[in-house]
Amino acid sequence: MKNSPVGPQAAASAVPTAPRHLRFHVPHAHLGPVFGGDWFALKAEAFARFFGTPLFLVGQTVLVAIWIVVNAAGVWQFDIYPFILLNLAFSLQAAYAAPLILLAQTRQADRDKAHTEADAEHREDLANAAEERQVLAAQQTAQLMDLMQQNTQLTELVKTLSQSIETLTREVHDKIMHGSA
Repeated sequence: MKNSPVGPQAAASAVPTAPRHLRFHVPHAHLGPVFGGDWFALKAEAFARFFGTPLFLVGQTVLVAIWIVVNAAGVWQFDIYPFILLNLAFSLQAAYAAPLILLAQTRQADRDKAHTEADAEHREDLANAAEERQVLAAQQTAQLMDLMQQNTQLTELVKTLSQSIETLTREVHDKIMHGSA
């Protein structure tokens, strides 16, 4: 068995080209499936998945029909009625199919759990980001309100000063016009 680092850093290096929308799944990449990722586990899972396909069901039905017809018609009698060898073949298939199907379900459950955790983290990150945006928006709104208040005060001050200048200008004008006469 190879020695490999475990942890988020190893996960990041194990999946360097994860698409951006899967970035929350990268920290879970270091989680090895319960039955491993070796050749046997992958082939067993693929075989277990094949059991549920229409191709398998149709193929098995055709094979059983040919088996029964060949033996019942007497073309080649290697398993006469009650087809003990066929029953043995089904028992053997069931003995291997059940564990393989359970293996595939367990591996899928592990993947689902990792994806669920990553999705929960993603939702939490989204909620945190939304909360941060709300706080920032409230701060910016408060700043805008403060700036508007300052602007209003400056506008009132400019108005007052303009009125004072107008009054002084009128007084100077009246003194110049009436004082020289």
